[in-house]
Amino acid sequence: MSLHSEYELYENYDDLDHYNDSSNHSYYDEDFEDHYSVCDKSDVRSFAGLFLPVVYTIVLVVGLAGNSIVVFVYLSQKRLRTLTGVLIINLAVADLLLLFTLPFWAADAVNGWEIGVVACKITSALYTINFSCSMLLLAFISVDRYRALSQGSSIYSRPSGNKQRRQKLLLSLLVWTAAFVFGLPDFFLTTVKQHSSGHKSCRAVYPHSMAQATKATLEILEVSLSFLLPFLVMLFCYYRVGKTLSQGATTGMREVRRWKAFRVLIAVVGVFLLTQLPYNIVKLIRTLDIIYTFVTNCEVSKGLDRATQVTESLALTHCCVNPVLYIFIGSSFKVHVLKIAKRYGQTGKNHHHEHRQPAVEIVLKSQTRTNSNAYSESDNEHTSSFTI
Repeated sequence: MSLHSEYELYENYDDLDHYNDSSNHSYYDEDFEDHYSVCDKSDVRSFAGLFLPVVYTIVLVVGLAGNSIVVFVYLSQKRLRTLTGVLIINLAVADLLLLFTLPFWAADAVNGWEIGVVACKITSALYTINFSCSMLLLAFISVDRYRALSQGSSIYSRPSGNKQRRQKLLLSLLVWTAAFVFGLPDFFLTTVKQHSSGHKSCRAVYPHSMAQATKATLEILEVSLSFLLPFLVMLFCYYRVGKTLSQGATTGMREVRRWKAFRVLIAVVGVFLLTQLPYNIVKLIRTLDIIYTFVTNCEVSKGLDRATQVTESLALTHCCVNPVLYIFIGSSFKVHVLKIAKRYGQTGKNHHHEHRQPAVEIVLKSQTRTNSNAYSESDNEHTSSFTI
């Protein structure tokens, strides 16, 4: 589910609504209430009220600035509108929409949910839709880079032609539709629940009649489709791209560019793992507890609550790390930023940097071209370049 269920922590298990529910994508289970005695979680709730708003504020400010720059740069450069460019624009938009939900969750962490059921459903669904969309887009970006490399010159990366435009539109619609489907359980199951302490929470509630196996299936599908599948796709595609890079030329400027591009691959996969793996491990533990109900100790429950708060906060940093990757690792992106800065009246220093920093790219033209021809044509609008 969404952020709200991570820090809805109460003084006793009856109010806790199934302490597995502190996982982002977990649900309230009415069957759980009969099994546990009092567990004071005021310290965990206090931690959430201090820790989460600070993290959300930092992520919001950095993410808004970075992703807004990405959208502006890509929309300003017609020649960047390859399939990867379109996917990156969609990724930045998804990150921005996700970021817009954070103030609501920050307020919820401090004061509880005070703005009604409709806002609860919409905010929860938006969070899941855009979180899932980001993961799917990262996977599709890796597929496009792999296709471009394996086919020499990918028609899917060309910025012109009605067929290519339709393909880009259809792929964007496919990703957003899939993410929307992922968000439907949040919309239909989420509600505002008032507890005996007077605290209101926005959270998804499992129907009493829902089988335990169904609950576990929903949780496992969530982890598999929003993390495991995108990660495996990225791992395979970037492994193949990296293997091709390692077998390329090994001298001169081409060697420098090759390893800069390889650095981009390592950074993308590494950041994805660093930010998403801990959170999904915790979610998996919560899922197993739904099936086997093995968390029966108050201190263990509180430890899992804190772990979920911290790991999902880490997962959210992906929203602001992506633009950092574009700007500080992807030299070609920096070139286009500098071009725009120059266009809007920057000094000659920016013009100097623009010509000094070569684009990190691997020209994916026909394999029969010579190295010199490939680089001479790297600025052609029909060239598919590996850039981040």
